[in-house]
Amino acid sequence: MDFRFAPEENAFRTELREFLAAELPASWEGWEALETPPPEHEGFAHQFRRRLVEKGWFGMAWPREFGGQNASIMRQMVFNEEMAYHRAPTGFSMGLAWVGPALMLFGTPEQKQRYLPPIVHDEEEWCTLYSEPGAGSDLAALQTRAERDGDEYVINGQKIWTSGGHRARLGWLAARTDPAAPKHKGISMFVVEMDRPGISIRPLVNMAKMHEFNEVFFDNVRIPASNLVGEENRGWYQLAVALDFERTSVADTSGYRRLIDDLASYAREHRDRIARPRRLQVVERLIEIEAATALAYRVGWLQSQGKVPNYEASLVKTFGAELGQRVALTGVNLLGLRGQLERGDRWAPLHGRVARLYAFFVSSTIAGGTSEVNRSVIATRGLGLPRE
Repeated sequence: MDFRFAPEENAFRTELREFLAAELPASWEGWEALETPPPEHEGFAHQFRRRLVEKGWFGMAWPREFGGQNASIMRQMVFNEEMAYHRAPTGFSMGLAWVGPALMLFGTPEQKQRYLPPIVHDEEEWCTLYSEPGAGSDLAALQTRAERDGDEYVINGQKIWTSGGHRARLGWLAARTDPAAPKHKGISMFVVEMDRPGISIRPLVNMAKMHEFNEVFFDNVRIPASNLVGEENRGWYQLAVALDFERTSVADTSGYRRLIDDLASYAREHRDRIARPRRLQVVERLIEIEAATALAYRVGWLQSQGKVPNYEASLVKTFGAELGQRVALTGVNLLGLRGQLERGDRWAPLHGRVARLYAFFVSSTIAGGTSEVNRSVIATRGLGLPRE
């Protein structure tokens, strides 16, 4: 592949930087270091996303028929990079990232008409209902049941680690519809309105003191049969495609680059009290970020060629998740004891971001598919190694 961006893509990057310089306050530092963003941050984030919708940048790579601009995948990657680097409050949209693309592939015309326009206009938030207490790494072992009852399905079971479930209007649910079938062949995909009777949500606060995860319980929840997406009992294959979309983001790598740039500036400013080996760790991380960026670009390029990355997406996910942990550890080592201080402490360097991200990134090698599972995908589908 050619790693150079086309002239129009470079021009778009310049346009984005000018837009961000005009729209983000000079003191803007993002909010990933905050336990709970204050209301004024939420209001600003909403207005910022409205500006993105107005400019047609929210879901720009979607087909025009679904509200997008039919922009190239590489143009979308430029957008994701710049927004992440500048810590812009775009909000992570599961609807844009994988639910919408999956609906385009497997949804009925009625489902596409109902669900896709609100996603691309940032009007409805989605959550993903995959993992269960006994089905995390082995997702095909899920036991949440969806039983057909006339024109409805009745859902019973429990989901866990549901990011944003407390805010979501809609859920993208994997449930078992044929318990007698082999575990990969008895799963179906559904759209679930999260305010339906019988759904209860309990918060899970992570070790970074942030409430993103939730437990979701289904107690005889009834949904219309029309909420089934695709063919019954073929949901595993739809789910696998959606996971490939989930694992192809370049935004995380761009965020790591920003943090490393901040750490490099801090190291230059405090050169006299930071040992040379610790400063060299910053250089090592920057080299790894360049490698991670190249892997992400390759995934984007494959998508632009009409291909669905599989093991390539797992490469990005595995390398990127572990890189995030190394970047955070490098930050803690570089900043010394002060690196453990959180936002609000007057001695905390870099707004306490490093301490919070160090705790947050512990789960990155588990969330979205464990590194062990992704390594198996890389080995079997990428290297052609036999299964044990």
